[in-house]
Amino acid sequence: MGSSFGALFRITTFGESHGPGLGVVIDGCPPRLALDVAQVQAELDRRRPGQSRLVTQRKESDQVEILSGLSEGRTLGTPIAMMIRNQDARSKDYEEISHAYRPSHADYTYDAKYGIRAIAGGGRASARETAGRVAAGAVAQQVLATFGVEIVAWVDEVWGIKATVDDTTVTRAGVDINDLRCPDPVAAATMIERIEKARKDGDSVGGVIRCVARGVPAGWGEPVFDKLEADLAKAMLSIPAVKGVENGSGFAGTLMTGSEHNDLFERRPDGRIGTRTNHSGGIQGGISNGEPITLRIAFKPTATIMRPQATVDASGAPAVLAPKGRHDPCVLPRAVPIVEAMTALVLVDHCLRQQARAIPGH
Repeated sequence: MGSSFGALFRITTFGESHGPGLGVVIDGCPPRLALDVAQVQAELDRRRPGQSRLVTQRKESDQVEILSGLSEGRTLGTPIAMMIRNQDARSKDYEEISHAYRPSHADYTYDAKYGIRAIAGGGRASARETAGRVAAGAVAQQVLATFGVEIVAWVDEVWGIKATVDDTTVTRAGVDINDLRCPDPVAAATMIERIEKARKDGDSVGGVIRCVARGVPAGWGEPVFDKLEADLAKAMLSIPAVKGVENGSGFAGTLMTGSEHNDLFERRPDGRIGTRTNHSGGIQGGISNGEPITLRIAFKPTATIMRPQATVDASGAPAVLAPKGRHDPCVLPRAVPIVEAMTALVLVDHCLRQQARAIPGH
């Protein structure tokens, strides 16, 4: 319960931040897919810690091991198990929190739910769990590529500093041009200065990641409870530190009239039906309409900061936690591939659902 995601393309992640390792099992990947393992590793490299001065300096290679589901580079249609071993855990940094709860962390809530918790590194509540998601998402993206779907996410805002990015033309290469993963170089420079200031001050900052999925055909998604945007929102809110999700115009749509917000249909020169605008963010009635799917995802500031913080212990007695460990002053640079992965996992699942329908003439 709670560690699996998806219906037809279903993943289950396992492992703890400071255990021997962590990973994922994928069930439902189509057979005979020529899987590029190097691409899976490349996505993990984009998420791994220690890759720049803007993120935690924990040193992990995050080398993926494929344990099952492949033969001569092709998927078998059977479960694909992938393992990433931990190499640089420092459990001693977490001894103090065995007796006190870290502010805005899951220490208290895990104790309240289970009566026990993995203290070192936060266990399953650690963002390190997302390594398995990124590995699975890299497989999902390769499946989606056979349908012409491309997913690109980027850092769009840090602490109120906003980038200017055209979501119709932005590319993965343009996103990865700097350590922040913001394709607007002017805004990125200012954002980086703000993150470095927070790090030097022992503090942290949050921001917004934008994501676009291009090439999604009309018809993916389910009505009512499994609407495409509902599953995307669940996927994003399952990522550590995410506090809000918008599809299309999002909250800005509340400032528009219906005549301004409606996406008028038109027939394109190639004969395809499309819309003149995309305030709907590529989804109407919970089903994709063929336009780019757009998302904005809000990330809170990293909860662990390098300052003493007042808290209480398990008995409720006052305590003060001294700063220890290695942590991200801003989670956004490493969260970009996680957002892409979760988007891919939702889209590939709905792709397979639509394929299973096999409607004649569609």
